Amino acid sequence: MGHTYSYDSLLATSARVSFRLDDVLHEHGELDFTRPFLPESLTLAGASSALSASERLRLSQVRGYSYLCLFGVVEEFILPFVIDHARADLAGDDVRTRALLGFAGEEAKHIQLFKRFKHGFERDWGSPCALIGPTPPITRAILGHGPLGVALLILHIEWMTQRHYVDSVRDDTSLDPQFKRLLKYHWLEEAQHAKLDTLMVEQLAAELGPREIDEAIEEYIELTFALRNLLEAQLSFDLQNLQAAIGRSLSASDRSALLELQRRAAYWTFLGSGMTHPNFAASVLALSPTRAPRVRAVAEQFCSTHL
Repeated sequence: MGHTYSYDSLLATSARVSFRLDDVLHEHGELDFTRPFLPESLTLAGASSALSASERLRLSQVRGYSYLCLFGVVEEFILPFVIDHARADLAGDDVRTRALLGFAGEEAKHIQLFKRFKHGFERDWGSPCALIGPTPPITRAILGHGPLGVALLILHIEWMTQRHYVDSVRDDTSLDPQFKRLLKYHWLEEAQHAKLDTLMVEQLAAELGPREIDEAIEEYIELTFALRNLLEAQLSFDLQNLQAAIGRSLSASDRSALLELQRRAAYWTFLGSGMTHPNFAASVLALSPTRAPRVRAVAEQFCSTHL
């Protein structure tokens, strides 16, 4: 697929960039609620005419909360998927097994990191925050699909993470330094996971014929619509969380306009930015030149209203 990734090199890099939880977010660490958490390109918070400047800041923080909590939901199904993939070849390549088990261990660490963030946010935020869930039924529904379709969704998510940090977060000096630091260290490990998952996709595809690969890509597309439905549910909670935080209810027209604005931002953040990432697109094209245009068309559908 036009890359030079290897389990040996990824295992070595993962050891270099590994971090301890307390080095990134101490259990009693505090966030800076005077600063935005996410960049404007991922929230479009500044585009809302219905909110004051202080309320737009709150919106950025609400979206930062749901952004990381949604990553926590996602990693709850990535973890068992990677473990199952490693288990299937325990008697094979030892380096590959170590790399995949390291991948799984880092995902477990990220889940713990996001729970630590969630606890600190809810402790200091000052009002209740609703979140989609519970997670186990979501995990079961995702993992009920074929392995290659799920692996493609994970690959989409891994490259999406890279794009968010490199394109939007890294050079934004306005963000809360603690939140930004958390995203940086998550990005460092996810950079290796994107490459490992590329190798996983290749291995799974090597065991399938062209028709089965095309069916797996259709399953991946089905999963992107399932992810869209989760986003829609969370966007309603985000609006509820925002109104609780600012102490007022928005008018029906303002709620509708804000929800549509946030839909545009969320679809790009979790769908379009992954589906259109050049490395993800290259993997899909290598798997099936006939299905790659279908994936591009679905991505355009999700991105059609993004600024």
